[in-house]
Amino acid sequence: MLSGAYPSQSGRVGILLSTFNGEAYLSEQLDSIVRQTWPDWKLYWRDDGSSDGTVALMRNFAAGAGAGRCLESAADGRMRVPHSYLTLLREAVADGVSFAAFADQDDVWLADKLRRGVQLLGDIPASLPALYCARQIFVDGNLRPIGLSALVRRPPGFPAALTQNIATGCTMMLNREAALLVAASKVPPGTLHDWWCYVLVTAAGGRLIFDSEPVILYRQHAGNAVGAPCSLTRRGLAAIRRGPGMFMDVFRQHVTALAEQTHLLSAPACIQLAKIDQALRGTRWERVRALATPGFRRQTWPEDLVFRLWFLAG
Repeated sequence: MLSGAYPSQSGRVGILLSTFNGEAYLSEQLDSIVRQTWPDWKLYWRDDGSSDGTVALMRNFAAGAGAGRCLESAADGRMRVPHSYLTLLREAVADGVSFAAFADQDDVWLADKLRRGVQLLGDIPASLPALYCARQIFVDGNLRPIGLSALVRRPPGFPAALTQNIATGCTMMLNREAALLVAASKVPPGTLHDWWCYVLVTAAGGRLIFDSEPVILYRQHAGNAVGAPCSLTRRGLAAIRRGPGMFMDVFRQHVTALAEQTHLLSAPACIQLAKIDQALRGTRWERVRALATPGFRRQTWPEDLVFRLWFLAG
């Protein structure tokens, strides 16, 4: 397990913001960051190749309301979402932050978002990796409420993290130990940054905190990099339309990446991972037995049924 003592500025939150053609909604997100009731934050940002006024807007913010609290990454070139955010995470960790919070360019944070995360993560021993995430209020492009994200119905953790991501990145915060862990890892190419954080932190024996109180207005619009269907039915239909190919490809990538970095994992996770990895390479009967692994299931029975069929099919 990695070790990373908290620095003297133990309340500093590194907010990680990757932008791309976000001019339309970005100002509202930046305003909501300024209004946070937790004042000890620093914004780490990079642009991933915008062709609109996003970069100018960010630099104006850094010179105005965000003066002295913004750091623009020197990393250039098109990275796309996961690697852009993980680049920022590594920069924030190197700068000594105590917590890391991912931010999307088009949401609006409720005023106590950072404070809730810091306080709940602060109850966890500093030596234990911990990840905080929360519910969201779904809103349309004009911030009109259209629903709430789902509650967690079954205990999250590993190996459930391999089957489904329940940690939405725009609500996610990591304590320093978790941030160090993710920053030191080799990330599989097909994953998303939030799913990888959830998989790795729980596989390392870390703690996941799910806050049932919504902390953001999660804007749903045509330009979302990743959307979030508001209902179980819509989520299930979307998964069926996608089919097993994409899911199983990411599933295998997660398993392979973890198997190559077992020095980062807990002993129980290593045993579970080896069983699942062998099942993927073995017979249908081995896959049936792997499905009996405690916790190896999705949040609801319809989603779990789809997962089991896909896992058995390959």
